[in-house]
Amino acid sequence: MTRYDFDLFTIGAGSGGVRASRMAAAYGARVGVAEVSRLGGTCVNLGCVPKKLMVYASEFSAAAEDARGFGWTVPQPTFDWATLIANKDREIARLNGIYRELLEGAGVRIMEGRARLRDRHTLEVDGKVVTADRILVSTGGHPFKSEIPGNELSITSDEIFHLDRQPERVVIAGGGYIAVEFAGILNGMGSQVTLVYRGPLFLRGFDDDVRSTLANELRKRGIDLRFETLIDRLERSGDELLATTNHGDVIKTDQVLSAMGRLPNTAGLGLEEVGVELSDRGAVVVDENLESSVPGIYALGDCIDRIALTPVALSEGMALAETLFHDNPSVVDYTNVPSAVFSQPPIGTVGLTEADARNQGFDVIIYRSTFKPMIHTLSGRDERTMMKLVVDRPSDRVLGVHMVGPDAGEIIQGMAVALKAGATKAVFDATIGIHPTAAEEFVTMRTPV
Repeated sequence: MTRYDFDLFTIGAGSGGVRASRMAAAYGARVGVAEVSRLGGTCVNLGCVPKKLMVYASEFSAAAEDARGFGWTVPQPTFDWATLIANKDREIARLNGIYRELLEGAGVRIMEGRARLRDRHTLEVDGKVVTADRILVSTGGHPFKSEIPGNELSITSDEIFHLDRQPERVVIAGGGYIAVEFAGILNGMGSQVTLVYRGPLFLRGFDDDVRSTLANELRKRGIDLRFETLIDRLERSGDELLATTNHGDVIKTDQVLSAMGRLPNTAGLGLEEVGVELSDRGAVVVDENLESSVPGIYALGDCIDRIALTPVALSEGMALAETLFHDNPSVVDYTNVPSAVFSQPPIGTVGLTEADARNQGFDVIIYRSTFKPMIHTLSGRDERTMMKLVVDRPSDRVLGVHMVGPDAGEIIQGMAVALKAGATKAVFDATIGIHPTAAEEFVTMRTPV
């Protein structure tokens, strides 16, 4: 007779939790999962997937404009917010069903409800007590708002996917992925967008050429960027909101989106009570094997506050299942993790920024190219693509690849493979390009900046 109800019990059915659970079950483990909301976590329900669908929707307005230069006569397009939201919700519901099928098909028991730890082997899920040999915390994160008067009048990315109607005017507070992506989305749908950010330039941590290029392109599209600006208070005046900035300006708007960042979802789980160490941001502190300070309790994904990207959580989930239930000790390699920002135009990046490379002591050579994308030679749109290589001079190894422009995310995925393989600039130079594409620029840049 087994000592526990489960070999592994997972709190949270997001991307990482589902991957770890179903792979552990496939390896013969008895697995249970508790989820208080919908299956799939942030990515499927309130993040990557619905956001990318909305990015697609917002791009059709620019495509209609650009078509004229290619001989198309396109009537003035109109957009219906309710139709997009309904179609998006239907797709999300379909994906929720797929996640359920994946788990149940692997033999995982799904328990719907909020879980809380009683001790290192015991949990309570909405009043029902279960035991497990090992426990995995994969509860994701949540958006937070700044503590200003009237902050209850703003919304976060959790709510924007479910608004009844599109705001005609919107103020976005923040400078990360969510802020710049929704600035492009709402602008493309016809909203008047103002983005305010406390720093001199948004997307802190990205290469400076990427940041400045995107700022220029967003301004060309009519987005009002206000850097070194904070919202001090929000007030309602009739049907509109008044956002007062630290400069004393009052911005009249219909909606304020607070995109100030996200925090780990670890409150109320009983973690500290059983001895699990948390960081000052509330993240579960784990070692390279994703094990917390309490043996047998593990964590992964956004709630460990390492790299909050879905593919990273998936890799962590796979590594944990391999280590615990397949006799294959595995750790995640967090170097050269590629990422994309689905701004308009989009960003793709992998490896070190120029500043990081210099700060780490590398003697770098920089290759950079800016040009008008071929499509806009006829569309007439004033848009520039920027591509950049950061190269270590002594070894010739490519340390970083950065791009702002159409299809950046698709192109950088291939560059990530090259960096993972340790490609040098000579390898890039010896590679024949595909013509005519933007991607060929990465293998034809010969002159350092």
